[in-house]
Amino acid sequence: MRFVVLGAGAIGGVAGAGLHRAGHDVTLIARGEHYRAIRDRGLTFDRPGESVTLEIPVADSPAALEWDGEEVVLIATKSQDTAGALIDLRAAAPIAAPLVCLQNGVENERIALRLRPNVYGAVVMMPTAHLDPGVVQAYGTRGVGVIDLGRYPSGTDSVSDAVAGAFNDAGISSQARPDIMRFKYAKLINNLLNAVDAIVEPGPSGEELIRAAQEEGRAALTAAGIEFVAEDVNDVHARWERLDVQPIAGRPRAGSSTRQSLARGAPSLETDYLNGEISLIGRLHGVPTPVNDTLCVLSDRHLRERRPPQTLPAEVVLEQARARDYADGPVRR
Repeated sequence: MRFVVLGAGAIGGVAGAGLHRAGHDVTLIARGEHYRAIRDRGLTFDRPGESVTLEIPVADSPAALEWDGEEVVLIATKSQDTAGALIDLRAAAPIAAPLVCLQNGVENERIALRLRPNVYGAVVMMPTAHLDPGVVQAYGTRGVGVIDLGRYPSGTDSVSDAVAGAFNDAGISSQARPDIMRFKYAKLINNLLNAVDAIVEPGPSGEELIRAAQEEGRAALTAAGIEFVAEDVNDVHARWERLDVQPIAGRPRAGSSTRQSLARGAPSLETDYLNGEISLIGRLHGVPTPVNDTLCVLSDRHLRERRPPQTLPAEVVLEQARARDYADGPVRR
C-alpha cells in the first residue's frame, strides 16, 4: 500500500512525514514554491526539540505519478480546492483507489463521492503548522495528534482498519469509527472559531464572538437533526494537554489553519466551508445565523484587502451581525 498525499501542507505534510518515518511508502503532491522546495531540498519536519529533513518523493500533480492500483489517497487540501484537486485525480488515478479526506468541514466527502466510490471521512486533531515552503511542523511532544476515520457516509472496513494501523505506526493515534461524520460535525463546531482567530483582534469580545458562532452552529445542526456531540473532539484544551503542545524553536503555533492561510498569503480561505456550512444549514432549516454569515463576508473582505491577521475589532463584527440579525428578523421561523 502506497500513501499518496494530495496536498502536503500542515496536515498532509505532517501525516506524510510520520508515515514515511514509520517505513510506509509515501508520495507527496504539492504545488508552487512548496513543491519546488521539497523537490530540491526535501521536506523539513520540525517538532519541539527536533528538526529532520526527509527525502520523500514529491510530484506537482496526480498526472505526474505512475499509479498501480495499490494506492490510498490522503487528500489534505483546503475545502475550497477539493473539487479541482479531485478532477485532476480522476484524470490520473484508478477510480477504485480509496480516498481519505483529512480535511475540516463536512462537504469534502460529499464532493468526493460524486467522483469516486470509496470515500472515507477523517476527523483530524493535530496541532500543526505550515508557513514556509518545504517546512511542516507538529507541536505535540507526546504524539503527533489524532486522526480517526471511517467510510463515508458510515461504516468501517479493512481499508479503514489498515489506514488506522498505519497512522498508529506513525505516532498518530487513530481508530476506525463507523459514525465518523458525527465526529466531523463536532469538529465543525470547534472550527467556527477559526475565522475569529484569523481576522479579529484577540480579547474578551472575540471570545463572545466565538461563543455566539458556536451557539448558532449547534442550533442549526439541531434543527437539521444532525448528530454532533463527541466529547473526544469537543474538549480541545484537554487534548492539547495530553499531547503536551510546546513551542518549536521558542515559537508557539501560529494559530488556527485559517490564520496560517492568511499569514501565508493564500489566495483563498476555508471560511465558506466552516462558518458558511452553518449559514447553509441555517438557511435550509429556518435558523438565523447572523454571526457566521458576517464572519464569512468579513473574512472574504479581509483576504481581498490583504489585511494582516487579527486586526479587525470584534465590535465591528458584532455590530454588523446585529444589523444582519435585525434585517433577517421577519424570515425567522
